[in-house]
Formats: sequence, structure tokens, C-alpha cells
Amino acid sequence: MEPSEADWVSRLADEVIAEAERRVPRGPIICASGLSPSGPIHLGNLREVMTPHLVADEVRRRGRDCEHLLFWDDYDRFRRVPADVDPSWAEHVGKPLTSVPAPAGSRYPNWAEHFKAPMVMALAELAIEVQEISQAQRYASGAYREDILLAMRERERIDAILGRYRMQAKPTADDSPPAADVAGTADVAAALAAAQGSGAATEEDGANAAGYFPYKPYCSVCDRDLTTVVGYDDDTTALSYVCACGHADTVLLSEHDQGKLVWKVDWPMRWAHYGVLFEPSGVDHSSPGSSFVVGSQIVREVFGQDPPIGPMYAFVGISGMAKMSSSRGAVPTPADALEIMEAPLLRWLYARRRPNQSFKIAFDQEIHRLYDEWDALGRRIAGGSAAPAEVAAHGRATRTAARVLPTTPRPLPYRTLASIIDVTTGDDEQILRVLHDLAPDDPITSLNEVRPRLDRARAWVDAQMPIDQRTRVRDEPDLELLASLGAADREMLRLLLAGLDPNWSLDGLTGLVYSVPKIHAGLPLDMKPTPELKVAQRAFFALLYRLLIGRDTGPRLPTLLLAVGADRVRTLVGADRRDRAPAVC
Repeated sequence: MEPSEADWVSRLADEVIAEAERRVPRGPIICASGLSPSGPIHLGNLREVMTPHLVADEVRRRGRDCEHLLFWDDYDRFRRVPADVDPSWAEHVGKPLTSVPAPAGSRYPNWAEHFKAPMVMALAELAIEVQEISQAQRYASGAYREDILLAMRERERIDAILGRYRMQAKPTADDSPPAADVAGTADVAAALAAAQGSGAATEEDGANAAGYFPYKPYCSVCDRDLTTVVGYDDDTTALSYVCACGHADTVLLSEHDQGKLVWKVDWPMRWAHYGVLFEPSGVDHSSPGSSFVVGSQIVREVFGQDPPIGPMYAFVGISGMAKMSSSRGAVPTPADALEIMEAPLLRWLYARRRPNQSFKIAFDQEIHRLYDEWDALGRRIAGGSAAPAEVAAHGRATRTAARVLPTTPRPLPYRTLASIIDVTTGDDEQILRVLHDLAPDDPITSLNEVRPRLDRARAWVDAQMPIDQRTRVRDEPDLELLASLGAADREMLRLLLAGLDPNWSLDGLTGLVYSVPKIHAGLPLDMKPTPELKVAQRAFFALLYRLLIGRDTGPRLPTLLLAVGADRVRTLVGADRRDRAPAVC
């Protein structure tokens, strides 16, 4: 059966398997992702991993051997000091990320490991299985030595490929730093500042006044990449460089392991080295002259292999925030999202959208709507009315080829749990009391029945719910407001109180609060609301909110009543308990 166009995972898996039959009919299929631990690894970066994960998992479901490699670009340079880090870290700009101390207070040995760790834990919770590859370890071990030597022999060919896309003319001798500066008499601080401000185009290119060299050594004295290659001998592999710190050296590249290929050559090199068949790329890597476009030509013409296939993926946003950038800091990470979302829901947000579709992840009150959509999908699937693509996306969110992800046994609406936690100020005993009363015919008797969703909702209330929207139940009745009420309002309050006991459940109270204005107006309980009735209901709700919490709006009224408790409701509403109206059914 042909996969639905909406089921993008199946379609890409078909393409991957077909391409594998052409390239590696008997070997494992290699999918890949790449992440730089230069800062917080945010939810946009997660798409770099989630896209090949879903495709690789579908390939495995079909019985094919498939590996998902995650390249950690931990041998990249430390580019800049984030605003929230001690400015003294500027002395490490230009060093490999693995040589930079972790931020103050971290328990990890270096900058790279500090930012890797939360992502690794998030991937485990999301059931994303990868084979991690540290580029720092691979370069240091000499694993890429032959690839580096090949790139250096073919540097003129690489330079010509890059030249097809350079937007500016190649620098001339007049454009280059003076020889004395290159030799090391320039101010090192100025060199550091220039390095911090340089763009990816110059750093990833490898050209300088002495020629084109795709390999950039880290200085053996200062450990920075403020180096310029000034000569290379193909026969002996002798490479000479000078550094802005004043050091000059000549090393044998056949033995040297303290440096790396520039990015636009490093990426195609590892495609060839590992036989990568599928790897997506961000929209910023898909424009003319970008790393993916140039790399595709380099891997063919220099390394003799085909580039990977894979889609361009669009950006992921956050409700109320601009496009995420880890260099700006303070961007939500997968670990942050998993504090307030169950893992299947987060997986679903990526699985249901084609890679070229941008989408937003809600940290504000929109998360309630997302959970409502998720729960509604589950009901449609159980009832057999969901579309095939919806069923496929839900299945990929809740299980992988290897295991089923944990889910909440009693998945109550997220907004209901958040309201209960808010009103009870997170007290477990009170939360359980309210949960027990939600459905008296099938009561919840343990908080474990609503975990982990309860814990996610608690985290959202604690960290994301706006302070001005928190609910504080009144300690004493608002006597002034009660004294000002007319006969109609007093009657409706008596009707409400009379119906509390026989309707003490979420469904019962929902029916009660909507029926009181109908009864007061002499209307049938099953009457569809008219515009006039809706106005009366809203006015009644606002009155109850003012009496209970001192505001015109608040959590869903039935949930609020359950959380406050019948006795306290009677106290705050202020009706004479000896003066009961007939019970409302």
C-alpha cells in the first residue's frame, strides 16, 4: 500500500530503503545527526535528531538493519562567552569545546560534556537510541588521518568547488594581515575579538593569503585555533603554521592529531568515512553555497561517494518567542520540555508534522490545548475514526521498534490537573481528595494513577503559570459583596448550594453551574442556550469567581468548586444553611 502523503515517515523510509538497495544492499543503513555542545541544545536542535530517529525506527520496524549515528561536534572552537558566564572565560575563545572549563558550579569536566549531558538524558527519556560519536575523540585518535591527508592533497579541487559559491573575491595579499601580524606580533586580544566576530563563511572556508588549506591546527602552545597555515608539503606532509599568540611550528600531518578539517570539508568527509545514507539538514544549510550544497559536491568529487539523502527541516518555535538560537541563551531545551510534557506528547509534536513544516511548542497555557488534541486523538483511535496518518503518528509517539513508552494510567485532562494543583497549592492530600471526588463511581485512590501527567502539570504550574493567574481562595466571605446582592443573585446562590451534595462530582457540578441560571429563568434544563441565557450564565460564573477567589475569572468552575470543598463553598457563598431551596438534579 502506498503511504499517505501525510505519513512522511513511511515515505522517507521507502526512499531510504530503495537507495540502500542501490548503494549497500547487504550492509546496515546509516542515518546520522550532528549536534554542537557549544551551548544549550534546544528544541530546534531536537528536530535534527528526531527526524532521522523516526525514519530509522520505521526502517527497523520493517526488518532492516539500521544504525543512527549522533555526531557530537565537540572538537569545534569555543566561539564566544555567553552573557550569563564569567567574562574571564574569554581567555578560552578559540579552544576546542572539550578544552574549555565547564561553567562555574558544573559537575562535568568541560564545556562540551556540560551541555551534552542534559540532551543525552532527554534522548533516553524520549526512547531515541543513537550511537554517539565524539569528534574530539575521533580526531585525537587519528581515525580521520587518511581522510585529512586526502583532503590536503585535493585542496585545489576543494578550493575550486568552494570558489563556485564564494560571494566575494578571494582575498588578495593587500587584504591579508601584515606578515608581522601573522607571525605573532599583533595584539592577541584583537585577534580574539576578530575571531569572535568572524562569520561562519570565513571560518568554514580555509582560504588565506598563503593558499587554500582545508585543515586548521590548534596551536600547540595556546590550544586555540587562531592559527594560519603558511605552507604544506604533499610528499612529507610537513605543515607549517603561525598563531596569533606568537608561536610558529611545523608538524607532520601524517602524525599530527591536534586540529581538524574546516566545517565545509569535515561534514562531507564523515559522510564518506561512515557511509551515511540519510541525514536531514536545517533550512539554513540548504541555500546555494551552504554547507550541505557544497558538501554534496565535495563528497562526490573528492571522497568519491554520493551524499546522503534527506529532507530540509524547518525551524521549531516556542509560543511567544522568536526563532530559537542557542548562541543567545535562555532557550528551552528538550529537558525543559520534558519537565512539563510526557515524552509521547513531545515525540508526537515532531512526528505529526512534515520536516519542512515549522511548528511551535507551547510552554504557556497553549499546552492545555495541545494535551486536549492529544487526548482527543487517543479517543478517535480507540473509536476507529482516526485517519491512517494520525494513527501512524500516534503509534510512533507512543512506541518504537524496541519498546513502548510509559503513559499515564488515568490520563485526566492536563488543564484539570493544573487547576487542581493551582487551587490546592500542590498539597498531595488535597489533590487526592479532589481527584477522588472527580468521578465517585470510579474514584482515583492513588496519585500514581495519574502519574507522570500529574507531575508534568505540577511542574508547569510551578515554573510556567503566570503569577497573576495563580488562584488564591478567599479566607473569609466577601461580606460587602454579599450584602450588595439582589434577590435574583441570592436565589441563584441558594439553588447552587442546594445542589452541591447530590451533584458532587466533576460532571455533576458542571451540569449544576450551567443549570442554575436556567432554573432561575424558568427554562427547561435541556434547552439549548440562547444569547440571553449565555449572558446570564457568564454573569453567574463571574459572581461565583468573585465570591470564591476575588476575581471575575479563574480555573474551570466545577474543578474550582471540587478543590475548594463543599463546606468552604457554603461559607464563602454565605447563604443561610437552614434556608435550602429544593435540590437541583
